[in-house]
This record gives sequence, C-alpha cells and structure tokens, in this order.
Amino acid sequence: MSALLVETAGERVALECALPWVRELLLEAAGGALGSGAAATASVRVQVEAARAPFPTRGFALLTRCAWRRDREVVLENACSSGFDLRVVCAGDESATVVCRFRPPRRERVAALLLRSRFHLLARAVLLQYPALWWAGTRGRAPLHASALRTATATPLLVSPGGVGRSTLVREELERGAAATGDNLTVGDGETVWGVVEPLRLEGGEGRRMPHNRREAPLARRVDALVPDALVVVERVDAAARALRPCTAAAAVRALVASTYMAGELRRYWAFAATLAAGTGLGSAHPPVEAVASELADRLPCLSLVLGSRPAPRLSELLEPLEAAP
Repeated sequence: MSALLVETAGERVALECALPWVRELLLEAAGGALGSGAAATASVRVQVEAARAPFPTRGFALLTRCAWRRDREVVLENACSSGFDLRVVCAGDESATVVCRFRPPRRERVAALLLRSRFHLLARAVLLQYPALWWAGTRGRAPLHASALRTATATPLLVSPGGVGRSTLVREELERGAAATGDNLTVGDGETVWGVVEPLRLEGGEGRRMPHNRREAPLARRVDALVPDALVVVERVDAAARALRPCTAAAAVRALVASTYMAGELRRYWAFAATLAAGTGLGSAHPPVEAVASELADRLPCLSLVLGSRPAPRLSELLEPLEAAP
C-alpha cells in the first residue's frame, strides 16, 4: 500500500490518513519534504483512522492516568491534550506503529476551534514529531533545540533559545545557498545531527500565522543529516555589529541543554517519551540530552556568536577564518 513518506529525526515515517483535514495538516507540517512509497519500508508508521470509538483496553494494565500498557503496546487517551488518542504498537526493536483517533474532550474541542495555531502545532507534534523523536530515542539519539547549517566554508550547529534570532540566521544563509537540517529541532548522537521536519517560522513570512507574530515559510535546501564542525552559541546583546569569539565547552553544553529544555516545541515531549518508555520497555525514560551535548562540545570548537543591531557580517563570513586555521 502506498503512503506518504518523510525522513525526519533520522527515521522514515509513513503517514496513512483517513481524515482529509488531518492529511492537510500533516502535508503542511512536512513543509514540502513528503514523498510516497511503501509503508512497509518505514521505521515509524502513523495511521490516522476515522473511527471515533475509544481503543479497547480490556486486559491492559493501568500505566498512569489516561495511559494503559500490555506487552509492548501502549494506549494514550487525549495524548498531550491534543484531542487524539494513540495506540502505539512496537514490532520488536525494528519498527513502531502509531494508530490515531481524534476524540477530543469538550475542552480540547473548544481550544482547537478558538486557538487554531496552537492546535495545529500540537497536532503536528503528537502525530508526526513526537513519534519520530521517541523512536529515534530508542536508538540512543537525543532531541536538541538547535539547527545545523552547511555553508561553503563550515558546518556549524547553532544553539539558542527561541526569539534570539537563530531562525533569521538560518534564513540568511539559506538565501545565499547554504543547506540546513531544519529550523528548531534536531536529534543527535554526539557526532551526527538529524533534522526534524517542520516549516520555518519567521517574522514577515507569508504562510500560516503562528504565535509570537510569526508566519510559516517553506525551508529550501533541507538536508536530512549533517556532521557539525563547530558548536556556535547564539546570543543577543547591546552591540553594534555581530562578533564571533571562543567560549568554553561547559558554557556551550549549558546553553544547548538549557535551550532544549526551554523549547516550547518539546514542552510536552518529556512526559510523552517517559510514558512510552515505561509502557514498552524501549528507550530511555529520560533522553541523554546532556550526554550528547557534552560529547559534541568535547569534540568540536565552541564559539559564541553575538548578534548586534546590524545584520552584518554574515555568519559564514565570520566562520571563514576558523576554516582557514591549521
């Protein structure tokens, strides 16, 4: 059977959807990165059903409030307050199937109608991003709030909390021919980082309106994975021009770990991952974020990029001397 396929978080995810409005939501979430092919080739298979009945839990053990388990199968009711019930079934260590039904309680139904952008982000996370992130975690990868770029001279991993200006840096370099793993989220194992598929969210975009006065835009020249050669912490201070300077590995680790745990995109992920780990016995209940950040910082030069009031010089220009150094 043919399905929509997307490479995200280092996993191949197959999307099969019986609800047209959810299909449109997922097409939008993938930002043009979808292909088609056999669902059997995927490591994560997401099936959105039209059924409205609850998943049966007879014979299951209660795992926690609104969650039940049996062998390597978990049922989540109203997962992450999204309105979707999930049934997660693991086929050994090779693949997982996530069956989804939209059964919102009254509060979530009202929120979906009144807070459309919030609902879209939450539904995308629960149906696409979180299943891929969790399955990547069973392979030892950790979610990171960071963006990896490949310019003509360097492959930096850019780290900053939301709102500082990292997305703007990514867009600037993409417009000049760079490639990127994504806007906000990656997973890493200490050497390679894999992008999590999502649109860019920028001030001045032309796509769907999102929180914080941003709009979505497609991400051109997306690459599935990169091996960074520098860890760059992006900061905004009261300065005239941009400047790049060394920082300690400890400071870089702190920035990457703190940014990851502050990220709104991951706010509900930690409980999601812990529940599935407890219910299936697969993966870590707590992703190795600090261990992966420490391995990256120990292996790479760590730098601080100070953003001033002027959008110059470009990041790639600042990195050129680093590339030329012996």
